[in-house]
Amino acid sequence: MKKIFLIILLLLTFIGKAQSTASKNVSTFTIEAPQLNTSKKIWIYLPENYSKNIQKKYSVIYIHDAQNLFDAKTSYSGEWNVDEKLDSLKAKVIVVGIEHGNEKRIDELTPFKNEKYGGGNADNYIEFIVKTLKPHIDKNYRTKTKAKNTILFGSSLGGLVSYYGALKYPEVFGKAGVFSPSFWFSPEIYTFTEKQPKIKTKIYFLCGDKESDDMVNDLTKMKRLLDTKRCYCLHLDKTKIVKGGEHNEKLWRDHFAEAILWLGY
Repeated sequence: MKKIFLIILLLLTFIGKAQSTASKNVSTFTIEAPQLNTSKKIWIYLPENYSKNIQKKYSVIYIHDAQNLFDAKTSYSGEWNVDEKLDSLKAKVIVVGIEHGNEKRIDELTPFKNEKYGGGNADNYIEFIVKTLKPHIDKNYRTKTKAKNTILFGSSLGGLVSYYGALKYPEVFGKAGVFSPSFWFSPEIYTFTEKQPKIKTKIYFLCGDKESDDMVNDLTKMKRLLDTKRCYCLHLDKTKIVKGGEHNEKLWRDHFAEAILWLGY
């Protein structure tokens, strides 16, 4: 028993001393989220020379699950290396990472309830982004505020809520990165899509063929439904299915840069 205790103590010590991998271009702040009756920790990535180019304005990418984006110290099972990838691209874009609500994550990132897992509070979460967070970002940073310059991005439940949020607020989000979306959570997401008028949102879909039995089928079903809402000739969406890809940070990290480049900023 004593040996086990010592091993646990050593592990906790190692974790506590883990080095942050976030770049110097990343900072954080906390903002009240009245729509969710809580406060949210926000991570901000600013492009190189942001402080020097005082006249330049930038497009903005809003990404969920900020704990997994920039820093191995805070990530659950590996980070996306968003800051390093954007630095290497010399990308002129601001990234706003929104920390998930831990035990409230499912509730916040799902627009419709699941009989087994509950959830269904994404309307309030997206309203927080649209009516509280985005105005704060636009006021305090040099941003391009139009929908064509605003991207909503996420994976898994974050992919689901990114798709939903971009369709619900097309005047705010003109583009969406939808990685491994949890369309299985509720069939209402298909009904929601069917009820939309013409959809002009630019969307990058990605999943791996080893994620689950239904991931590829669910994504293909949504893509076909989306095709009924706009002309395929407009090339407003792209779907990439990665051979051998699994439901993890590695898949999303490896394909983040190409998705951003295709969506444009």
